[in-house]
Amino acid sequence: MIYVFKTSIDTKSKLEFANTLLNELLPNAYWNFDLEDCDNILRIDSEAEINETVLKNDIFDCIELE
Repeated sequence: MIYVFKTSIDTKSKLEFANTLLNELLPNAYWNFDLEDCDNILRIDSEAEINETVLKNDIFDCIELE
């Protein structure tokens, strides 16, 4: 399933921290950020359900888009 999120990732340092977090939380998922989009989109392709750990983290804000 593909999940799409609006995020607050707007700097390279936040992106580096987010990369580390997502690699730890979602080792079997494919994901990427689109920082050229005004909503700094995060797309996650994962067979597992995305849980609150991703949505409520200390590194970036993350709101699922419909």
